[in-house]
Amino acid sequence: MNLTPRTLLAGIGLLALAACGTESVKDGSRTVESPGKGTRAAIPAPPKKAVNALPGMPPVLDPKDVYAADRPGKLSPVVKDFPSRVYVPNSESDTVSVIDPKTYEIIETIRVGRQPQHVVPSWDLKTLWVNNNRGHTLTPIDPKTGKAGKDVEVHDPYNLYFTPNGKYAVVMASLDRELVFRDPHTMKRIKTEPVSCYGVNHADFSLDGRYFIVSCEFSGELLKVDTERMKVVGQEKLPFDGAMPQDVKVSPDGKRFYIADMMAHGMWVLDGDKFTQPTLLPTGKGCHGLYVSRDSREMYVSNRGEGTVSVFDFTKNRLTKKWHLPDGGSPDMGGVSADGKVLWLSGRYDGEVYALDTRTGKQLARIPVGSGPHGLAVYPQPGRYSLGHTGIFR
Repeated sequence: MNLTPRTLLAGIGLLALAACGTESVKDGSRTVESPGKGTRAAIPAPPKKAVNALPGMPPVLDPKDVYAADRPGKLSPVVKDFPSRVYVPNSESDTVSVIDPKTYEIIETIRVGRQPQHVVPSWDLKTLWVNNNRGHTLTPIDPKTGKAGKDVEVHDPYNLYFTPNGKYAVVMASLDRELVFRDPHTMKRIKTEPVSCYGVNHADFSLDGRYFIVSCEFSGELLKVDTERMKVVGQEKLPFDGAMPQDVKVSPDGKRFYIADMMAHGMWVLDGDKFTQPTLLPTGKGCHGLYVSRDSREMYVSNRGEGTVSVFDFTKNRLTKKWHLPDGGSPDMGGVSADGKVLWLSGRYDGEVYALDTRTGKQLARIPVGSGPHGLAVYPQPGRYSLGHTGIFR
């Protein structure tokens, strides 16, 4: 070993500190305590590996957990005074049912445009956007007052997302076969990215925010989109005849994407960086919605075709439980309560909403709503900003 003057001096310094006291480790830092005077010299732990994130995106809190900001009750100052509500878009009734989660009762019914599909929290958390697919409008709702504002004209808004830096809204124009990048406040069209697949509908972003994965329901395909360039950079066909991919969620460590498939009856597991062929993990008939627990340990998977919810353990990398709805049902889209104790899901073909205990799977409530309830939003939820859909928070 070659010892330079610098390394010799560093070694002498550490030996001197050790001779003066004892060394302890706390919170990833080393401290040396002096037995005589009780003074402490802190030696900082090595910094976490920086994430080369999308420009303008809020810093990644934990490179090993993209959902680190979503802990129970960790509400942003922006939403801390908003009343807790469950907003249910009834796609065949052209209404939004507003449920008080404490009483499990509908407290208001809001008339909106034709065929509302999803209720989507804005990037800045201040607005809920109702996607009126066939009405070609977005209806803004003020979550502080629960009042709807003036509709904004947007063509074919099946679903809605926001880039992680808050720069753009991304409209999933399913029938138009387009990804439309818009101003996140005015919804003015900025760029249109045509796609060759059919039925773009759901998405999620990589840990660094530089790309997102999109499911194409009607052609059984996946897209990889460069966020900053607003351009499709990858496309692949799922290896299952008749595949119909739905919801998309990234794993806490950002290494894998999970894509629900209602015809393959399971989740596709995809390496998003490499964008190689995914593998299928069977969950249940009509696998549809994916929701991560508040501790980032589990993911709740709604199986719409059999009235069940599967529970996937990220650490164990396997399914650990399956909950059956009493009297069946059609669990679809939804979200987890701010405290993490309740999973809310719409009953797409039964005109109802389900509330399930996330510890036991016990049904807490079954609430009649309008016809065709779809992408319900539980609001507010923890997190610094929203990536869209029914609530993807980071």
